[in-house]
Amino acid sequence: MRKDALVTGLALFAMFFGAGNLIFPPYLGMTSGSEWLVGFACFIFVDVVLSCVGIFALNAAGGANAAIEGTLGRVPGLIMNTAAILCTGVLIATPRTAATTYEMAVMPLFGDGMGLALFSVLFFALVLALTFRQSRVVGIIGKVLTPLLVLGIIVLVVAGIVSPIGDIGAPRSVHVAQDGILAGYQAMDIIACVGFAIVVQDAIRADGYTARRSQMKVMALASCVAGVLLALIYGGLTYLGAMTGLSFGPELNQAQLIVEITKHLMGEAGVVVLGVVVGLACLTTAIGLTGATAAYFERVTRGRLPYRAGVLIVIGCGLLICNLGLEAIIALATPILSVVCPPFMTTVVLILFLRRIHTTWAYKGAALGALLASLVIVAHDSFGLAPFVTALPLYEFGFSWLPFAVAGGVIGWLAAKPAGRARDLLDAPVEKAVEAEGSPIG
Repeated sequence: MRKDALVTGLALFAMFFGAGNLIFPPYLGMTSGSEWLVGFACFIFVDVVLSCVGIFALNAAGGANAAIEGTLGRVPGLIMNTAAILCTGVLIATPRTAATTYEMAVMPLFGDGMGLALFSVLFFALVLALTFRQSRVVGIIGKVLTPLLVLGIIVLVVAGIVSPIGDIGAPRSVHVAQDGILAGYQAMDIIACVGFAIVVQDAIRADGYTARRSQMKVMALASCVAGVLLALIYGGLTYLGAMTGLSFGPELNQAQLIVEITKHLMGEAGVVVLGVVVGLACLTTAIGLTGATAAYFERVTRGRLPYRAGVLIVIGCGLLICNLGLEAIIALATPILSVVCPPFMTTVVLILFLRRIHTTWAYKGAALGALLASLVIVAHDSFGLAPFVTALPLYEFGFSWLPFAVAGGVIGWLAAKPAGRARDLLDAPVEKAVEAEGSPIG
């Protein structure tokens, strides 16, 4: 069992460890300076801890789709899952892969001779060709690239420890904890855990684990393996970034920073290797996201949006958004993810208590409270429309929506009993899914 858990954990680590996510920890370290551990802790909590907990919780509840739609209701669950797919597959992650490749692979190697517009056309033309006709080459490259990328990052971190880039200075940011939370949102692993949970569950079943207890044990161990590895890699990258605060200028963006760190520690040859590996890894990620997104919309529209039409739409959106540039994409993603992630995180965490909370109203109330609070907070952070939010509890830590999620959940739970809905979850699809796996709730 331990060997299977280790293999599954490594696979889960590979799914979470996207090339595009490499750009956030070093930049967080640079802006956090001497408080880099605070920013890193917040980043890890949102991106790694909650994502790994989500993988376990969703599978413990009988399956990702059944868990989300069963606790929130079919329509709210569908809306939440669709919002997650739009973020990962259409609006943010897919165009970001092209923009990151341009700034980490094309610019360092060829300068600005090839503009982003031309490069994005070539990038997405390749994505289109390999998504329309799935090729085993894509899978093989993906399996090879992740180990190479991990090895390269380990070498980079060790080189930075042996030969420090510089002293760690004072923080450049006055909101280090919030920066860590937002970086965790940008990594988007928390909203990707629905799809990952399905893949991991299928893999564990394929290994011969049919009993729920043994499946959950393997799942728990695998989540721990993935979490520890991610924390070590991201911790090293954040530390490298913290050492650049006094040495590198603030004009560098996220992708440029890691390129400069690599150049400083490993020379031009290191930049070339990193750029090529990251570029190919981003390409395989874009192919996977495009195919998964098109397949999702074909399923939810019952074939009215065919797979190939979905691929064309995703690629068209990616092409347009990519040309905004990496910094603009990250800026665009911040308010969107700050609205989408809190209700998603709230629901995933509450699913852990599925055996104790038997009313869908508690889940709906908590998610609605998190959503409404996040909308108001984002309205203030983006446009200054609600200055009172700065006085809310946990605002400095980026969790000022949490008390509203708790309040919404409590109100929903209290209102369910007089409405005769105190145990309605026991008749919901999630209960049937869990019973089918031999692990009844309650």
